[in-house]
Amino acid sequence: MLSPITRYKACLVFKAIAGAYGFDFQPAEVSVSIAGTEGCKRTVYLDAARGLRQRYQIVPRRIGLFSRSRFLGLQAPVPPAPAGGDDQYPKTRGDGWLEIELGEFFNDGSIDGELEMSVMEVDGGHWKGGLIVQGIEIRPCL
Repeated sequence: MLSPITRYKACLVFKAIAGAYGFDFQPAEVSVSIAGTEGCKRTVYLDAARGLRQRYQIVPRRIGLFSRSRFLGLQAPVPPAPAGGDDQYPKTRGDGWLEIELGEFFNDGSIDGELEMSVMEVDGGHWKGGLIVQGIEIRPCL
């Protein structure tokens, strides 16, 4: 029951409990499409803390006048900036839940159909736990 001639976006709304595991550094592939059509796929990270680590370099605290790594001429590696920008990471909503955009689609109103959405991580092969999914919100793009 979506309005015709309208562009929509779908967002996954979720939380991670304190002991959540398996989501750090593991990208997930998300997609949204109308059934029977090829939707857009993109890569996101469900670990909100990773987005913060990418945006703000965390510098380890040095104790004493010299640190061993600085004395030996070694520098800590700086993580690369995110390739796809900030939209790859969850954002905190006003109600405390996290949300990440799954994708956009256009309802031209010409056909009735089903909307298909997916969130998959199949490349890492690691167990995951601690993710609480509230649901998926579909809303018009502004």
